[in-house]
Amino acid sequence: MTKEIISKAEVLLEALPYMRRFQGQTLVIKYGGAAMKDPGLKQGFARDITLLQYLGLLPVVVHGGGPQIGQVLAQMKIPTHFVEGHRVTDQSTMDVVEMVLAGKVNKEMVNLINAAGGRAVGLSGKDGLLLKAQKMEFYRPRPDEPPEIIDIGLVGEVTSVNTDLILTLQAQNFIPVIAPVGVGEQGETYNINADLVAGAMAAALKAAKLILLTDVPGVMDQDHGLISSLPRRQALLMMEDGRITGGMLPKIKCCLEALEEGVGKAHVLDGRVPHAVLLEIFTDQGVGTEIVT
Repeated sequence: MTKEIISKAEVLLEALPYMRRFQGQTLVIKYGGAAMKDPGLKQGFARDITLLQYLGLLPVVVHGGGPQIGQVLAQMKIPTHFVEGHRVTDQSTMDVVEMVLAGKVNKEMVNLINAAGGRAVGLSGKDGLLLKAQKMEFYRPRPDEPPEIIDIGLVGEVTSVNTDLILTLQAQNFIPVIAPVGVGEQGETYNINADLVAGAMAAALKAAKLILLTDVPGVMDQDHGLISSLPRRQALLMMEDGRITGGMLPKIKCCLEALEEGVGKAHVLDGRVPHAVLLEIFTDQGVGTEIVT
């Protein structure tokens, strides 16, 4: 029993220098994947975010919701299809995307954080013009021909972030929880990839960390071992030679772009691991892949 108590004290002592380092610093955390579907992981994530706030850190949460959107579209018998990972979004699909992301998913996360003792406020990118966006131009390369232009509908990319809104909430000790829906110049609503929103948000806020929760341990080497620290140069080489592919490719691109814009460090973590965010921030070893300049 005494050893168990001592080991708990040692954990707190290990965390102490990290608590000092990141106190008053902004952390942007993209919440998605299995962490959003498992009830235990959802509650654990909400408690972790609340703990960060109590320790004096400034968490900003950006959430996804693809599976939840797909479920509602199926229930409403609205057909859906993807082009290389992007959901083709017509107006009826966009209505469902906004309803699910800015409504159900966002408010559920806000409620969980508040129930854990935090002070969360839910936002979509349309609130206070938080996320201005434009239509994403999508091109498919073709051998010996100009690239094919594919219209994927109301899928957007971030053009600017209203950091004043976030800073105002942080100054009043609120945790922003953001649905990845943006607004165009003419008031159009855009569906935006949550990783891209998190990266843009971290860059605009000059966050100390950008953390992307996924359903894999992190970036793996050729022997299927976890790469715990990935320098920018090595990441670029791995993307060029095909060692980083599929869904991990846009995540690493997002991390590298955020680092270029002044974000301190970027991390890809396995959201299936309980308390992954705390383990990455407050322990010497960490649990995922850290991307550094």
